[in-house]
Formats: sequence, structure tokens, C-alpha cells
Amino acid sequence: MKKIMLVGNPNVGKSVLFNLLTKKYTIISNYPGTTIEVSHSPAAFQGGGEIYDTPGINSLVPFSIDEKVTSSMLLEEKGVTVIQVADAKNLGRALIITSQLSDMNIPTVLALNMYDEAEARGYAFDTKKLSDILGIPVIITVAVEKRGIPKLISHLCRASVPRLRVDYGENLEQRIAGISQGCSDAGFARFLSLMLVSMPESCEDIKNRFFKDICGDAVPEGGDPGGREGLNTNYFIEKKRSADINSILDRVILKKPRQKRGFAEKLGIYMQHPVWGLPFAAAVLLAVYYIVGVFGAGITVDFLENTVFGKYINPVIGTLVDRLVPFDMVRDAFMGEYGLVTMGLTYAIAIVCPIVGYFFFIFSILEDCGYLPRLAIMTNRLFKLIGLNGKAVLPFVLGLGCDTMATLTARILETKKERLITTLLLALAIPCSAQLGVILGIFGSMPFYYFALYTAVILFQFLLVGWLSSRIFKGAPSDFIVEIPPVRMPSLANIIIKTLYRVKWFLFEAVPLFLAGTFFIFILDKTGVLGFLERLAAPVVKSMLSLPGEMTRVFIMGFLRRDYGAAGLRQFYTSGAIDNFQVFVSMVVITLFIPCVANFFVIIKEQGAKRAIYMAAFIFPFAFFTGAVINWAARLAF
Repeated sequence: MKKIMLVGNPNVGKSVLFNLLTKKYTIISNYPGTTIEVSHSPAAFQGGGEIYDTPGINSLVPFSIDEKVTSSMLLEEKGVTVIQVADAKNLGRALIITSQLSDMNIPTVLALNMYDEAEARGYAFDTKKLSDILGIPVIITVAVEKRGIPKLISHLCRASVPRLRVDYGENLEQRIAGISQGCSDAGFARFLSLMLVSMPESCEDIKNRFFKDICGDAVPEGGDPGGREGLNTNYFIEKKRSADINSILDRVILKKPRQKRGFAEKLGIYMQHPVWGLPFAAAVLLAVYYIVGVFGAGITVDFLENTVFGKYINPVIGTLVDRLVPFDMVRDAFMGEYGLVTMGLTYAIAIVCPIVGYFFFIFSILEDCGYLPRLAIMTNRLFKLIGLNGKAVLPFVLGLGCDTMATLTARILETKKERLITTLLLALAIPCSAQLGVILGIFGSMPFYYFALYTAVILFQFLLVGWLSSRIFKGAPSDFIVEIPPVRMPSLANIIIKTLYRVKWFLFEAVPLFLAGTFFIFILDKTGVLGFLERLAAPVVKSMLSLPGEMTRVFIMGFLRRDYGAAGLRQFYTSGAIDNFQVFVSMVVITLFIPCVANFFVIIKEQGAKRAIYMAAFIFPFAFFTGAVINWAARLAF
């Protein structure tokens, strides 16, 4: 079957094109790193074969996991045609990938996307001359308006290998030729040879997988290809490539953008300013608090839980179960304290689902308007203190929606150290939207200083553990390079579709876990195991945290699902069983508590079982120790 791969820089519209070419929806976002897994689907046009939407990359020589995935796919698959999607405003950056596709000998069509934005900024291109220089079809597209898509499809049959092969000078070309001579696959020989002479650390596994099979066991020598002291190979390659690309740009750019900044550009600059950007960040946090915490977790949850489920759904199902089910044990499994309906469906649909939905609605707006990359720039200095950079803001913001999803998103970070620190901090200090929504809902009925103190404690622990981790874990930090998209008016249709798509994911992926977790708790309760665990841990909860022994069950449920623990805490609070200070201590512990079982399994998948167990062994006592210190300090002070 014919295979077409969409390849390009982050945030150039690959997923939009994928949707149009396949009629299959993937999440479209105005932030680099959204496409974490590779999506593929049959083409919606005749003769298209299978179409793959690859992660956004800056180079086919892999320095990050996303780049490694795309490079490996192109090296493994035979007979692939590439649609390279380029942001017309950043053509020079796109031509770096075009040059590497030329070294790979892969037939390519260049889609010059976002052309409307380039024109609005004042650009004009001679696309015919660009096509003649590169030797490939160059098609103007505006994917969000479906402009140029039929022409792009019709020109796929004319795809050819780009004529953008850089001459790196006699010294380096001789080394490349020497490695290439022993290669069994002439198509990839030049690309692999170039990759291996520059030898980034992240290329090691690709070298092991492809180099020995294709190019034998020869090991390229290091050195200075340009004959200049201190000029390393990778820098020399990029410098020569940039010179050739700049020469092409001078010939094909007919008109460059005007210098005067419009309102959107000025607004984007203020959003990322270290001082003036703070009001924007505060406004975003306030919007999240009121929409997710007050309206979502308060008004909406109260209506669904007390009216829809409390007055209608649960009584009707309870009556049917009493009439149709003869066994007490089975009736309890559906309608008891830990019943599939009374706890599982009620918690999932009435409490958690609306909170998740409101959060994803806000998150989709932030994605589409272009705010998240600017938030990354604002937070870069802060993240440097803990061994990360501003790119880490995406996993952490996503973690406020779902830590499981965010742990997967940590793949966009370039080094193992950064991914490890991010995974640890996600598990430790980032509450998911369902948990956060319940927490915000509770704080909404308490004096504000409790929320301020809670935020200060969690942020302090986040920075403390991150700072210590950055010094304990080995590895150098990566460079902070992020694409800044223009500030755009979000598309309401896209926001609604994305929100519904993510809520659908929750309903189909998370709700079954809720039901399975509820049934597991039911079994633990009926077999006495839950009671045994409660009795075992109750003295610790009572003595260290000054909480009722029954609260032990909240923490046990918190491991099965973080939102279970938060919802259980909410029940204790609304019943008056604990006071405001006890709620504060409980929420600190339950936020820092070991991640839910679903996230724990994802950590095993991403980091390995050994590291996952080490994380759990640290987080569990650390959360209770923090709660105990707060409790004892407050008791001594007051």
C-alpha cells in the first residue's frame, strides 16, 4: 500500500492537513508538541493509500524523541512519499528539513502552508522559481480554509527527490563518501553518513538499528572539517546548510514583511514579557479558578450530583435493581456504598466529567490563541532553577487536565534528565483537573487565605524537589528553542470539537477505569482488606495528621483514582466531619500523594518499573511528612 507521511516543523498545520486528507479528526493545537503519537488513516481520496501524521520536528537528525520517531519511520519504510508542511512565514527553517529529505532521497511535495498569515505580514514568494530550484512541486495552502488542498492532492503523483544537496567542502565530502561506499542502501547512505559524523548523543540507538545493517561497522572520525580550530562538525554542517538556504531565500522572496507591528503582534510581545506578562498569567489562573473551580466544580457538579443523579437517575436505577436482582451482594455491587452506580457512575459523570470538560475547554482556548508558547518563555527562568526549560510548561499545564496524558507529553523534552524530573514532579505536585476542580470547589467555601497557603506549600515543594532532582540526576540541560506562533483569534468550532473529543476520550478511557476501580474497592470492602488497610494506616493518619481514622480510606481511594480521593475528601468536608484546617492539611497530602494507578502504569511504560517504584517509594512518605510538618507547626503556633 502506498504510504504518505506528513513531515514538518512543529505548529505548521500538519494535523489540520491530516484531517482534510483522511477525514479523521486529530487534535489541532497552536503549540509545538501536540502530536505525540503517530496518527495514521487511509486517505479520503482515490489512490492515496495510508497517510501518517508524524510529530513536529526541527531536524531529521534526532535530538528529541519526536525527531527520533520521525527519522526512524522514514528510515524503516520503503517507497514513502513525503508531504512536507512548511510555515510560509518561516520558509528558511523548513528548508533545513527539505535538505535532509534530499540527503535521504525521499520523493517530496512541499506544502507552503499558512500562506494567508505570511501575506498578512507582508511576504510575497516566487513559488514557481522555488519549485524549479528545489525540483519538487511547491503548493500554496491555507489548511484551515481548505485552500490549495485539491491541487496538493493532484500533485502527489509528481513528487520527486529535492535538489537541495549542500556541498560541505572537500574534507567533509571525502569523509562522507568514504562511509557511504560501504553502505548497502545508497538511498540513505548520505543522510546516515552526515548524521554519524556529527554524532549527537541521541543518535546512538538509530546508529545501532540502521548503521550496521546499511553502512557496515565503520566508525566515522571526529575532527574539524573546515580546518578552523574550535569549529565542530555539527556546527560546520549547519553553517554551510544555512548559507545555501539563505541564498535560495534571497532568490524566491519577492517582498519581506513590513516593520510596523500590528495589535496582535504587540499583544503577543506583552504576553511573554517578564513583567507585563504577569497580569495575563494571573488572568488565566483566575479564569481557570472561576470557570473550572466555581462554575464547573460548584454549580454544575451540584446540579448533576444532587438533582440529576440524586433525584432521578440513582433512585430509578435503585428501584430497578431492587426489583430485578435477588441477591444482596449483587445489589450492593450496584447501589451500595461502593456501588458501580452510586459511586462509579456518579463520581465519573456527575463530579469528574464536568470538571474535566470545563478544563479542556479553557485549555483549548489557550492552545488556539497562541498563549502557551509565550507562557513557556515567561516560565523559562523559573524552570531553569529545577533543571528544565520553558518547554516543560506544556506537560505541567496538561497535567492540570490529566497527569497520565501529561506524562506521555513529557516526550517532547529533549534529554532523559528533563523527562525524568518532569515525570517525578507531575506525579508529586500537579493535581489533575478532576482533583483540582474538587479542591477549588472546596476552597471556594473557605476563607481565601487557605487557598493561598495551599498554593504556596505545593509550589514550594514543587521547586524544592525539582531543585534537588536537578542536582541528583545526571545530565546536561538542553537548549531552549521554541516556535512562537502568532496570536490568533481562536476558532470556536475547533475549540468545541477539541473539547468534545477530549471529553469523549475521558468517557471511553477513564470511565471504565472508574467502574473497575469502584468494583475493586467493593471487593476490598467485602473481603475485609479495605478495613485491614484502614486499621493499619489509621494510627499514622490520626497521630501525624490529626485527622479522623476514617480519612485513611480517602487516601487509599486516592491511589486508585486521584479524583476518588478528592471526591471522598469533599464528602467528609460537606458532612462536617473535618474542619477547615483539617481540610487544608488533607488537601496538601492528597495533592502530593502517590499518583493514581493509571498514571503509575504510564510511568512504568515511560521510565521503567524500577524508576516508577523509586518514585512511589519517595512520594508516599514525602506527602505524609509534609502534611505532618504543617500540622505540627500549626498546632505549636496556635
